Amino acid sequence: MHTEQITLNLGPQHPSTHGVMKFELILEGERVVECIPVVGQLHRGLEKMAEGMLYGQFIPITDRLDYLASANNNHAYVLAVEKLMGVEAPERAKHIRVIMAELQRIASHLVALGSMGLDLGAWTIMLYTFRDREKILDLFEMYCGARLTMNCFRVGGTTYDFPPGFVEKLKEFLDDFPKRVNDYEALLTRNPIWISRTRDIGVVSAEDAVAYGLTGPNLRASGVNWDIRKAYPYEIYDRVEFDIPLGNKGDVFDRYAVRVEEMRQSHRIIKQALDMLPVGPIMSDVPGIALPDKQQFPHNFPAVVRHFHLLVQGFTPPVGEIYAGAENPKGELGFYIVSDGTGYPYRMKIRAPSFINSQILPKLMRGVLIADVVSILASFDPVMGELDR
Repeated sequence: MHTEQITLNLGPQHPSTHGVMKFELILEGERVVECIPVVGQLHRGLEKMAEGMLYGQFIPITDRLDYLASANNNHAYVLAVEKLMGVEAPERAKHIRVIMAELQRIASHLVALGSMGLDLGAWTIMLYTFRDREKILDLFEMYCGARLTMNCFRVGGTTYDFPPGFVEKLKEFLDDFPKRVNDYEALLTRNPIWISRTRDIGVVSAEDAVAYGLTGPNLRASGVNWDIRKAYPYEIYDRVEFDIPLGNKGDVFDRYAVRVEEMRQSHRIIKQALDMLPVGPIMSDVPGIALPDKQQFPHNFPAVVRHFHLLVQGFTPPVGEIYAGAENPKGELGFYIVSDGTGYPYRMKIRAPSFINSQILPKLMRGVLIADVVSILASFDPVMGELDR
């Protein structure tokens, strides 16, 4: 029997595309013959914008990359600028950064898990995960006044110290969260419908994962033991104990399971960082910044200095080029910066994990049923803000 091929547009305005991404699917019946992704519909030119902004002014723009992980974006960027400047944050700031970054990783994975469940018809898991994410967003709001785009780190340290009551509320969350993760698994991990929609679908071999440049949970689900926090430890990651969850097959189920276990490991890291939290300053002296005179502000000098860093953060870095990356929820977020010695980057290139991870999707979607296209895409957890940066 002769079967005609038809073209189906999935997206760009479709809940299962997780943003304004379009897939042109060439179908024979319900099976995909070819998949052509169409990106660029959210392009904002952030790398070009960076050339006209002081290094400190660009920090809020990084919030808009993976807008579900703004603290992690801030973290990767300030680490890159600090590497360029030869600056190191104080110990207390390092602990605060790690705590906030791991909270953000949990929050991001909760969205990934909830939206994936919703895409595959599991409505309850979305309610559970978004309920618990709200508790983390409450902590973010308590810390810096924002819930989504947080703008919470600075070159040389952090914007704020933990406010009164924050640590107590964080401990309440940490005490409750392990039970919540068990609830997620009780809903899905042994659910026969979930297994049938995720097992042996969208399989990525370890060789393909490395060849396509996958990073983060999508790489580790294929059994590749790579995590920047272990390979090139930054901040205090070499002083805390945590495991790297790995998958066996690299299928949709493994990408789900790795994220679930990563939330447990992030919980573990936060508890250790909180136990080791030292007293001390949260900002270091950044070369090239003339601080206000303490005699002019005898009563509130720390607040004045903090806001001075917040508003100015203009300095003259050395001429040169650097690359620095950090382990974000989606994978390696890296910044390549070329400095010409002025207060503005001469060039900036952002290595966005969603963009790199998505290039394997056409290969994975050839030959699968159209229903599995949604499963595969959801398991990669792309965010268009960094894909189309």
